Amino acid sequence: MRTEKPLEIPAFESLVHMLERRAADQPDAVALRFLNDGEKDIDAWTYAELAARARGIAARLREVTSPGDRVLLLYPPGLEYIAAFYGCLYAGALAVPAYPPDPSNLARTAPRLHAMIADCGARLAMTTSAIADFARTVFGSEHHDGRPALEWLASDAIPPENEPGLDAGRIGSIAFLQYTSGSTAAPRGVMVSHDNLLENFRAIVTTGAIDVGGTSVTWLPPYHDMGLIGGILSPVYFGGVATLMSPLHFLQRPLRWLQAISDHRGAYSAAPNFAYELCVRKSTPEQRARLDLSSWTTAFNGAEPISAGTLARFVEAFGPRGFRGESFVPCYGLAESTLIVTGKRAGLPNVIDQFSASSLLRGAAVAVDAESPDARVLVSTGEAIAGHQVRVVDPHTRRVCEPAVVGELWVRGPCVAAGYWGRDEESAAVFGARLDGGDEGPHLRTGDLGFARDGQIFVTGRIKDLIIIAGQNHYPQDLERTAEGCHPALRPGTSAAFALDVAGEERAAVVVELDAQADDAAMDAIRSAVVAAVAREHRLSLYAVFVTPRRSVPRTSSGKVQRGACRTALLDGTLEVLAGAEHIRAATVRAR
Repeated sequence: MRTEKPLEIPAFESLVHMLERRAADQPDAVALRFLNDGEKDIDAWTYAELAARARGIAARLREVTSPGDRVLLLYPPGLEYIAAFYGCLYAGALAVPAYPPDPSNLARTAPRLHAMIADCGARLAMTTSAIADFARTVFGSEHHDGRPALEWLASDAIPPENEPGLDAGRIGSIAFLQYTSGSTAAPRGVMVSHDNLLENFRAIVTTGAIDVGGTSVTWLPPYHDMGLIGGILSPVYFGGVATLMSPLHFLQRPLRWLQAISDHRGAYSAAPNFAYELCVRKSTPEQRARLDLSSWTTAFNGAEPISAGTLARFVEAFGPRGFRGESFVPCYGLAESTLIVTGKRAGLPNVIDQFSASSLLRGAAVAVDAESPDARVLVSTGEAIAGHQVRVVDPHTRRVCEPAVVGELWVRGPCVAAGYWGRDEESAAVFGARLDGGDEGPHLRTGDLGFARDGQIFVTGRIKDLIIIAGQNHYPQDLERTAEGCHPALRPGTSAAFALDVAGEERAAVVVELDAQADDAAMDAIRSAVVAAVAREHRLSLYAVFVTPRRSVPRTSSGKVQRGACRTALLDGTLEVLAGAEHIRAATVRAR
């Protein structure tokens, strides 16, 4: 057995150089393990094997692509997808990761893929042999605009190339196109560069959240920034092991995630808030007793609003199994800035404060006692990562807000991407923002609302999702949280609140999902409970509460509720409504 060199983090030139260096320094170390069944059936590749698979695919891609060509990646979660992604990097092609079309729901999944292909101009798609034949039937002989159909390449039939070597001249500055989730707009391809990625990894080092050589565990979709960059690419940078499972296996039994951390001594893992809540709700004391979470030093929590209650409940449930509250790392990020923008530094306590909910809606962060009936508990997402600046800016005047004043979060630093593929005008508006009266910039306009307090960044919501009724602002996530918490039959993290135009008047409505079957009387009771709770906690009279079955509310491929799509589906009749349908006819979509 070859003696491995000591692990280090050199100044990599690109992700290709990064993998080649790891394959040279620690060839026999496991780089990836995939839990095929979410538990014990495991495939694993060493760094040498991963590099060989990538080189082989790259050699084939060089025959059929030119540098900069876009290649659609349509894979189920697994090792073949990762090899294809690196193969694109080696060949200088731009990978475009995407979910493969779902045979059981083509009407919902195929349009997004068609839109992505048209947007990026992909000519070639890579997938597995098992998917290729089916995918050809989905995409037909030509695109909707008459362009020739995609060419298909099954990468699992390509032999590996074991001889080290790379064609540095083919490696461009842009690594891949990360399509946004589409939670508030049509998906757009963020041009993520090698430098963006390496800078983000370096910034994570400064937080102290990840140790070199540690084991990561993730179930997150591998097509989006949190799963791809955080769960798959960063472990190679840190010289560790990425332990992966399918999102479906997690959703079927959430405790598989924590069992994998226990079994494989996971040191760091990331998930949205709802995943931590699911683990508490869907586990018993007997199941928890079989876990050892003492190795889990960093638990990133981001991508959606962070609940202080969830953090407390998780620590109460899994603290006896070795999980420590300070291991939580609340963070904030977005695809347009690679991955992470702000995060809590390792070892520090979480910053959780209470603010006047009514004042927040008026744009001011006023601290109040926890006992105040007007208190809204917010979890800080930490400080800006090294080398970056996060400013709170009035979106109308473009002037920096005073401390504790709510405004739009603007980001500046080397992790901010170059823009959206093929959208120069929109890129200039989003990525090229400058402050009023000054040349400082450019800044990334995130579209997120928040405020700064004592150096900490608190995120309060999205500008486009803000509900304005009778001149009063309401954050939809506040209404959704109240609705979901008022009755045990409702599924947490699946509701959608938005405004409807009813006879020329703006009215608020909430769509909720049932967690179990309910008869008409039970659904009437649920609707009454939601109306009463929202009126009591937010002084807001709801126009309607619409009850829907499980998994009916539209979500992005990364799991975020699509409020706009939900509202549209409600009004065009494509959303299945079990109760409340009588209120639809009088409502129309609010113009934005």
